[in-house]
Amino acid sequence: MGSGAACGDPPAVAAVLLLCAGDVPSDALRDRYRVVDFFASDRPVVPLHQHLPAFLAAVAAEPDPPRAAVLMGGGSIRADAAFLDAVPSLRCVVSTAAGVDHIDLAECARRGVVVANAGTVYSADVADHAVGMVIDVLRRVSAADRLVRRGLSHLPPLGSKLGGKRVGIIGLGSIGSLIAKRLDAFGCVVSYHSRRPKDSVRYRYFHGARALAAESDVLVVACALNGETRRIVAGDVLDALGRDGVLVNVGRGANVDEAELVRALREGRIAGAGLDVFEDEPIGLPAELLSMDNVVLTPHVAVWTSESRSDLRRHTVANLEAFFSGKPLLAPVLL
Repeated sequence: MGSGAACGDPPAVAAVLLLCAGDVPSDALRDRYRVVDFFASDRPVVPLHQHLPAFLAAVAAEPDPPRAAVLMGGGSIRADAAFLDAVPSLRCVVSTAAGVDHIDLAECARRGVVVANAGTVYSADVADHAVGMVIDVLRRVSAADRLVRRGLSHLPPLGSKLGGKRVGIIGLGSIGSLIAKRLDAFGCVVSYHSRRPKDSVRYRYFHGARALAAESDVLVVACALNGETRRIVAGDVLDALGRDGVLVNVGRGANVDEAELVRALREGRIAGAGLDVFEDEPIGLPAELLSMDNVVLTPHVAVWTSESRSDLRRHTVANLEAFFSGKPLLAPVLL
């Protein structure tokens, strides 16, 4: 007899490297896979740059190292050349985020590593949150709430109605399209800037963010983060939006020149802002924003609903099952 498994032995359970705290509970995967969970290990995990390399080295040295990794979004752990060098057995990276700016797609393509993301799991929730922020800033809902809690010594400044507003959307993907649909129902005049015009929509297309802002009362950022969209909203775009304009960002923090945004708000060059994302999360929020009553801040929670958590668990498992069975991924990222 050879040294291989006997005919009656059960098949080996595939190993999955889990590098996301809370996004996909390990219990959702343990029924199907051998889960190697960085955040459930006995060793310290903070700061990441000190403890992650040793953990990955131990994982790579296992007799049956993982071929798939589940990675949280936001960039705290990057799937780059160093990461793939550390665990060379990996052939699939599944991100729990829709954005993939924390994954080196070119390096994955070079090594034959397939990539999947969250697809449209979050789209409706982020669209709802974006519209909520638009209404909050225009109608000063959070500012009025703070006044009531402090004793209502005076009335808040007048708000502004949403209906009839010209809303420009940067990024008309799955999230941007749903934002447009919702604001259309409020009677807003929607236009957009994207990589290219979309024949399937009737909204007006603008070739650049500055031109879009110049024709908008509200500018909503809902695009992915890449080399073309990093700081796509800079000082010139904010000036084009104007002193009565409102900016809402549910994309990535680095889509907006944050220092320039703070200056524009301080100097009254725009009327207000709603921000769910920041350039240096989670601790790098510019302190000056905290004292501005015309700014609404949320801690990157546009995706944070119980429904999206459940959907993400199912979606992640389905992507892993597709990979291990040799089938197409549910939400493949083009490399």
